Amino acid sequence: MTQSREEVLNKAFELGRKYEKENGNCAQCTVAAIFGALGIDNEDVFRAATGLSDGIGLTGNGDCGALSAAAVAISYLYGRKKEDFANQRKMIKSCLMSKKLHDQFLAKYGTLRCTDLLTKRMGRSFNLWDPAEVALLEKMGMRNYTSEVVADVARMAVGIILDEREREAAQKKA
Repeated sequence: MTQSREEVLNKAFELGRKYEKENGNCAQCTVAAIFGALGIDNEDVFRAATGLSDGIGLTGNGDCGALSAAAVAISYLYGRKKEDFANQRKMIKSCLMSKKLHDQFLAKYGTLRCTDLLTKRMGRSFNLWDPAEVALLEKMGMRNYTSEVVADVARMAVGIILDEREREAAQKKA
């Protein structure tokens, strides 16, 4: 039995929320949610997302880790292969899909930076290398917020991937 588009999108959202609440690391949770919804198993991509958490290296000083990881997942599926390394046109599909994700995220959240997202929601930025700051964030319900961001990004990315799959299927029929 095949799942409907809406069921796959909802699965991405629910997995993203669940994984972030239970495990943390927005980037890895996003990859796990996208791949889980699409039935993909790839330990290498999951591991590669580790350092993207909290705007790279738990610094908050970079793009949202969930957003970056979703672009990695899209690129895993549609990115340029090494055999095509010399052909810059081969990266366009992945870049266009990642730009669409970027634009959707920016329209929804108004910023890409992790620290700005937390400041908008929690009132200030936090140092995730400081155990007292982490404890305060947890007390303030950070994971309830970050789990919604991860869930949204996973759903956005899966929607973009499903759109591309549908487009490719329509092209094959034509």
